[in-house]
Amino acid sequence: MDILFLLKPNFPDRDRDRENKKYYCPDCAFMEGVLSYFPELREKLDIRYIDYPKPRKEIVERVGGAHQGCPNLILDAANHSYPQARQFFAVGDTLHTDDPKLIVNYLTDRYGISVAHF
Repeated sequence: MDILFLLKPNFPDRDRDRENKKYYCPDCAFMEGVLSYFPELREKLDIRYIDYPKPRKEIVERVGGAHQGCPNLILDAANHSYPQARQFFAVGDTLHTDDPKLIVNYLTDRYGISVAHF
């Protein structure tokens, strides 16, 4: 099963401010919108919500520390024949991307949702 990592909302970023403001990731919010439009994806993807601070252990364990951005889609090995797989980062035999446009294009091709009109 493909794994989609999303950041939990309402996180502080002490590197950005000391006022304890709460933030959300706009790209993760975009993905939440896609998931709300196509709720069947919640049954087809392993969706994992993670905390903001780095290192993001669950991602690092799978693809290393260089690509911890979210959203982050890690392909199931059975889906590596995806025609656009060469656009994904390869770490060993794991393919992943943190590019929201590439993620939604993959979801369209793999799971048959509507095409994003970028």
